[in-house]
Formats: sequence, structure tokens, C-alpha cells
Amino acid sequence: QVQVVESGGGLVQLGGSLRLSCAASGRSSSIYVMAWYREAAGKQREFVATITGAGTTSYSDSVKGRFTISRDGAKNTVYLQMNLLKPEDTAVYYCGAASYGVPRPGFGFWGQGTQVTVSS
Repeated sequence: QVQVVESGGGLVQLGGSLRLSCAASGRSSSIYVMAWYREAAGKQREFVATITGAGTTSYSDSVKGRFTISRDGAKNTVYLQMNLLKPEDTAVYYCGAASYGVPRPGFGFWGQGTQVTVSS
């Protein structure tokens, strides 16, 4: 089993920055792909970014150029640096991990989420 724990959320003003962290533990040596998703109130969970064990990254169009995903492989920890935050970035951010394939709703190991609120 793999445990995933997110941290770093909070309240920030328009244009501000936050850095989220996600640590995978347990049988985490098998983890290859880690991802961030977010879920705004009343909306479905949506993809934000993903990173493989080889460092290959992918972003949604809505965050490309503003968010950066990175990974400390030795610690099985992934980070999401969020800059130029907008009110529409307000959501609960979830971290997912998987040994194969891309974590997505219904697949992989997931944390409890961390709230990010951007005020205007």
C-alpha cells in the first residue's frame, strides 16, 4: 500500500504564489508517475500536471507557464510551484501516485487534498 500526503495549501492574493508538496510513503519504491489534480466547488476533478520518474512533465493548458511540477525522486516527493495565481485556481488540490499509467480519478493512490484559495 502507498500513502500520499499533500501539504502547502492556503489563502493567497491574486497574482501571488504557493508551493504545494506531496509525499508518497509505504511501498513507494514502485511509484513511477505522480500527478496533481484539482477540484473546485461544484465541478469535476480536473488534471493539473504530471511528472514521470524520468522527469517528463505535462500540464493542462490552464496552468501552463504559471505552474511548475518537480520531483525529488530520492524522497518520492513531488512539488507544485504555483505562480501568478488567479481566483479560478481556487480548489482542493489532490496528489496522485501510480506505478504504471497516469494517476486519474478512480486509479492510483490519492491523498486527502489541500485547499488553495485565491482572493481577488
